[in-house]
Amino acid sequence: MRTHWSELVAAAILVVAVHASSSAAPVEYYVAPNGNDANPGTPNKPFKTLERARDAIRELKTSKHLPPDGVTVCIRGGIYTITKTFTLTEPDSGTSEAPIVYKSYPGEIVKLRGGITVKRFRKVDEPEILRRVDPACKGKLLCADLKALGVTDYGRLTNRGFGRPITPSHMELFFGNKPMILAGWPNQGWSEIADVPAGQNGGKFTYSEDRPSRWVNSDDVWVHGYWTWPWADSYEKVARIDPTAKEIFTEPPHGVYGYQPHKRWRALNLLEELDFPGEYYIDRSTGTLYFLPPSSISKAEAVVSVIETPIISIKGASNLRLEGLIVEICRGKAIEISDCVNVVVAGCIVRNVGTYAVTIDGGESCGLQSCDIYGTGDGAVSLGGGNRKDLTPAHNFVVNCHIYDFSRWDRTYRPAVQVSGVGNRVAHNLIHTAPHSAIILSGNDHIIEFNEIYDVCNETGDAGAFYMGRDWSQRGNIVRYNFFHHLGAFEDNYSAHGFSETMAVYLDDFTCGTRVYGNVFYKANRAVLIGGGRDNVIENNTFVDCKPSIHVDARGLADWTKAYWDGTYPILFDRLKEVNATEPPYTIRYPELATLLSDEPRKPKGNSIVRNIVAGENRANWLQLIGVDKNWLDIRDNFVEGDPMFVDVDHCDFRLKAESPVWKLGFKRIPFERSGLYQDGYRRLIADISKLPNKIANDQ
Repeated sequence: MRTHWSELVAAAILVVAVHASSSAAPVEYYVAPNGNDANPGTPNKPFKTLERARDAIRELKTSKHLPPDGVTVCIRGGIYTITKTFTLTEPDSGTSEAPIVYKSYPGEIVKLRGGITVKRFRKVDEPEILRRVDPACKGKLLCADLKALGVTDYGRLTNRGFGRPITPSHMELFFGNKPMILAGWPNQGWSEIADVPAGQNGGKFTYSEDRPSRWVNSDDVWVHGYWTWPWADSYEKVARIDPTAKEIFTEPPHGVYGYQPHKRWRALNLLEELDFPGEYYIDRSTGTLYFLPPSSISKAEAVVSVIETPIISIKGASNLRLEGLIVEICRGKAIEISDCVNVVVAGCIVRNVGTYAVTIDGGESCGLQSCDIYGTGDGAVSLGGGNRKDLTPAHNFVVNCHIYDFSRWDRTYRPAVQVSGVGNRVAHNLIHTAPHSAIILSGNDHIIEFNEIYDVCNETGDAGAFYMGRDWSQRGNIVRYNFFHHLGAFEDNYSAHGFSETMAVYLDDFTCGTRVYGNVFYKANRAVLIGGGRDNVIENNTFVDCKPSIHVDARGLADWTKAYWDGTYPILFDRLKEVNATEPPYTIRYPELATLLSDEPRKPKGNSIVRNIVAGENRANWLQLIGVDKNWLDIRDNFVEGDPMFVDVDHCDFRLKAESPVWKLGFKRIPFERSGLYQDGYRRLIADISKLPNKIANDQ
C-alpha cells in the first residue's frame, strides 16, 4: 500500500526528531574550488570536484554501512564550472534514516555553472562591422574572441515554439545575473504583418516598414511571432527578403498555423540591429561575441552558456537532497530528477537556463522546497509522476517556491509548473511575470493550493493562469485556497466564439470533475471558465472586479466543435481508451464516467456553482451562460448583492469580518492569509544568499 501524503509528512518529522537526538557525529566531506581530488576531503584538505565527493561516498558505502546521520557534502563558496553533467544514480542513494546531502557551506555562495566567463572585451573598431550597425553605437559596441576561450560550439537557433519539441537553446549571454537580448527588431513591442499575398500557408508575409531592407545580406535571420492565434508563438528561419516587394520568405514549416495579416512578429539574430543596451550577437563564422552592455563592462560578470546536457542529473536514486546551491547558466535544463524516491531540491536558486529549470519525471515523494527560479528559456518546473492506468499517486511536489520571469524564449504553453501524472502537489508558491500560463495541468487527483499568482498571461489571449483541458478522464483535481489577481490580457478580437482575453482558472474543452474551492479572484478578467465540461464544482470562492466571475458554455453543441464528434479530431475518445477510463478503477473512483458516453456527453451537465461571493465591478453580469440550460447546473446560495464586508479591499485583504452577511449562507472561512510563500529555514537560507556579496573572491 502506498504511503498517504500526511503519513509521509509525519514520517519526515519523525526522521528529523531522530536525527536531532542522535549523538553520532555525522560524516562530512568537503569540496572547494582550490581543493584537490587527491585530498581526503576534510575541511583543511578538501576535494576539488563533486564527482570525487560522490565517489568517496560510494567507497564508504562499499566498505561499511552508512553512518546513522548519513553523509553531508559541504561545498565551499565559489564558481564550479560544469562542462559535463554531474550524475547521481542508485549507488549514490542514502536511506530514509541516513540521507545524502549536498549543500553549500554556511555563509558562502556556491554556483554550479554551465557557462564560461568572458573577461576580455575590446571596443569594435573594424570599419566593415561599424558600417553594418547603428552609427550611435560607435565607441560603445564591444566584442570578445570566444575561440580564445576555447569555445567553438555556439549552438544554433531552431524552430522552437508552440507544439514543437523542447530543444536546447543556442549559446546565450548573461550579464549581471540577467539574460541579455539577442539583437533584433523592434527593440520593444512588435511589428505587424501587412499582408499574406500567397495565402495563410504560402510561406511568406509582407511588411510596411523599410527596416528589413537592412537585413538582406545577413545570414541566419529568424522571425518570431504570434502568427495566427494569441496563444501560439513560434520561431521561423528567414529564407530570403525581397525589399522591393517588402516580402519575407521563411523556410518550412512556416509557423504552426501559417501566417495571417495584422498579427504580431519581430526579427532577431541581426548584427544590424545591435543598437539597444543589453543586446548581443554571435558571429558563428569567426567566433566573435558582439555586445552593447547596459552598464559598464567592469561592473558585472559576462557569462556565455556552454553545456547542453543537464548540470545535475539524478536518476534512480533515493533519499538525496541538494541544499543552498545556485545552479545556473546552461543551454538546456539545469536539474533533472527521474524515477527517484525522496529526492528534494531545497533552498536553491535555479536561474538563467535555456529550457526548464527542473524536471521531475516518475518516482515518488520528490520535489522542490523553498527555491527561487527565474530567467528560464521555457517553463520553470515539469512535475510528473504517478500511474494513470491504476491511479497510483506519486506525491511529488513544488512547495514554497518563488517562480518568475519564465518562458523567455518559448512564450506559450511553457508554464511555471507543468503538472502531469497522478497525485502531485503544487502549493504555497509565488508565481508572476510571464507571457502565458502559470500552471498547466494534466492527469488526476492533483492538488493546487495556497499559491499566489499574478501578472501572468501578459502577452497572450484565450489563455489561463491555471489551464487544463480536452480529456474527460482527467478528474479528481483540486484547485483551492489560491489568490489569483491582476492578470494580464491581450485582446485581438480574433475569436469567433466570443472570448479572447485571459482567465484565472481555465477549464478548457470538456474538462470534467475539477473542484475549484475557496480561491480569491481579484481583477482576474474572466475568472473561471468551464468550456463545455461537466461535474465541475465552483464553490466557496470570492470574486472581486472580475468580468465575468464565472463563464459556462455548451461548446459541445456548437458547430465549431464538430470535429470532436465526427471523427476528425477524436482526442476525447482516444484519451478515454488510453487509460481504460470506462472501466475500473476509473468508474469506481469517478462514478460519473460509467454513464458519460450514454448521457449526452456534448452537454455540460452536473456543474455546481454554490456559495460564492461576487463583489465589485461587473457584479450584475457575474455569471455568463452561453448555450446552457440552467437545469443542467446547480446554482444556489451565491452572494451577489450587498456588502460582503472584506477587511481591507484597498490593501488586498479579502478576509471577511465577523459580522459579514455571507456567513448566513453557509460560506466557509477561506484561510486567505496562508496564500503564497511562508518562512522556513530554506527561505531564510535563500534570503541570506541574496544578502551576501555577489563577488566571490576565487572567481575565475
